[in-house]
Amino acid sequence: MYLNGFWLAEAAALEDVMQPASETPLWYGTVDDQNTTLWAQFKGVNPNDQEVEINVRKTVFYPARPNINYITVHGLTLCHAATQWAPPTAEQTGLIGTHWSRGWIIENNTVSHSICSGISLGKYGDEWDNTSADTAEGYVKTIERALQNGWDKGTIGHHVVRNNTISHCEQAGIVGSLGAVISTITGNTIHDIHVRQLFTGAEMSGIKLHAAVDVIIEGNRIYRCCRGLWLDWMAQGTRVSSNLFYDNIDQDLFVEVNHGPFVVDNNIFLSPMSLLSVSQGGAYLYNLMAGKLVLNRFDGRQTPFHKPHSTELAGMHDNPFGDDRYCNNILTGAADLSLYDDATLPVFMAGNVFLGSAKPSKHEKDPLVIPDYDPGLGLAEKGGEVFLSGRFDKAWSGTQKRQIITTGLLGRSAISGAAYDNADGTPLKIQHDYFGLQRQTDNPFPGPFETASDGDQKLKVWPVSRTR
Repeated sequence: MYLNGFWLAEAAALEDVMQPASETPLWYGTVDDQNTTLWAQFKGVNPNDQEVEINVRKTVFYPARPNINYITVHGLTLCHAATQWAPPTAEQTGLIGTHWSRGWIIENNTVSHSICSGISLGKYGDEWDNTSADTAEGYVKTIERALQNGWDKGTIGHHVVRNNTISHCEQAGIVGSLGAVISTITGNTIHDIHVRQLFTGAEMSGIKLHAAVDVIIEGNRIYRCCRGLWLDWMAQGTRVSSNLFYDNIDQDLFVEVNHGPFVVDNNIFLSPMSLLSVSQGGAYLYNLMAGKLVLNRFDGRQTPFHKPHSTELAGMHDNPFGDDRYCNNILTGAADLSLYDDATLPVFMAGNVFLGSAKPSKHEKDPLVIPDYDPGLGLAEKGGEVFLSGRFDKAWSGTQKRQIITTGLLGRSAISGAAYDNADGTPLKIQHDYFGLQRQTDNPFPGPFETASDGDQKLKVWPVSRTR
């Protein structure tokens, strides 16, 4: 139910609606064989004089069957849908969705007020929907059936989701189980996702993807969500680059039971928790990490890895601790890489800067640690633009000699055995910063900004017209 375009909250019981209205008005409904009866709070207004909408539509724009390919949805306002909650083992119907297809472009739209998910890049439906066991083994069976139903890079994925504004969804802004492979998600603003928290379950995030194989997530602004980005299972060949995360409730980035390789570079992580990792094979490069890191020591789930740049399964493995790379980051606040000191698998760390109470790992040979340095980070929004204030020091270049990060430097992930290369299989070279500016090849500056000057600065970090 909506009043003047904004949704009311569903009450758990009729007596809640009969209480004085709070800042969040409530509604409640009952259904019998003859009637549907609704009660609602319209605090301070006469609903007969206002725009009141009631809808039960499950979606706004969604194909009736799979494999409807090469659709462009451009410049629309898409809102108000009673979408159904779905786990990754079932068909995920968003307010707008691709329904197990290939080659969609969803761009320059406003997507808002979905009871569950906003944009869905998820799987098809079948007789196994909502019957599969909610276990790792149950999802593996889902993957095996998907491979039999055309889950390969020639048939599924290759979507472009760019420059949309996605808000007020109670499950995910963008969701996709299996169907998002080889897609690009860029330039989107995503906010107010699962902030009411009226129900729980998996898939709650600004962006939530299962099997982000060769997916590029770049240049998005994600804030005021339950969490920013959740990559769950099979993030392989994935790149998370130049995104702005802040004011997220749990963590900016959650990587769960992935074996890599995946690359996280040039991001700004400003929420209280920058990273929750239950994965291996991550390369964290040139990021600004101002929140704490939470690292899981072991997860016994047997989860898949793939042949490089393919959906074809190459094996299964549990999730030990380690096999991550941290290079040329700026860490401050509660960020603590000493958590890796007892990692089971080898880790590689070089060129990182630790400010204030941030702590290095014993595995880094020559970290730059400045315990009395407060970067004074802050964000301000004005007229749709976002500015980052803070203090940086050009001397950080002279104190450490850093290398441009390449496929050759990063090696191969321990479990999948795959190289850290681009999604198209070409060699990786991180030679641009958050703004798309060229990095110094002989000694790049740490963190996401190559051109940082000395002292107090004010940088416009959204929107950004990247030069590369």
